[in-house]
Amino acid sequence: MKYTIDVMKSCDWEEVRDIYLQGIKTGMATFQTEAPLWKDWDKSHLKVCRFVAHSKDKALGWVALSPTSGRECYRGVVEISLYIGEAYKNQGIGTALLMELVKKSEENGIWTLYASIIRKNNASIAVHKKCGFREIGIREKIAKMSNGIWYDTVLVERRSKKIGID
Repeated sequence: MKYTIDVMKSCDWEEVRDIYLQGIKTGMATFQTEAPLWKDWDKSHLKVCRFVAHSKDKALGWVALSPTSGRECYRGVVEISLYIGEAYKNQGIGTALLMELVKKSEENGIWTLYASIIRKNNASIAVHKKCGFREIGIREKIAKMSNGIWYDTVLVERRSKKIGID
């Protein structure tokens, strides 16, 4: 499948939101139960390093960053959100989006990327490791879903070898 990776624009939101809702339905992508409004999502994510994989003007997946702290010393430490449409999984799109994110995040002065992944989401853990992330820990029973089940998360991070090495 041919696709391009483009900077996310506000006009992409409806398709980005649909992909996010697909992830919510799996019960393995997020603890969120609904997608936010654009203005709320936009406010909670960095303005840089927002990408969408497109094929013939159709969004296939997306990636974006959220700050982990408002403290200046942590300005280069961010959390990743990566979502691939159900029909487009296992086609290398997640890898391509993550590798673009790594490159552009370093260009924007970011030194640590991290993700908190629901433990049973083996595909997400694998794609992060493929892109140079390492497992740094497990948070046991970190969240209880509406189904009454407690879930663990796996924390993964990628530390830049170019930025913040002084």
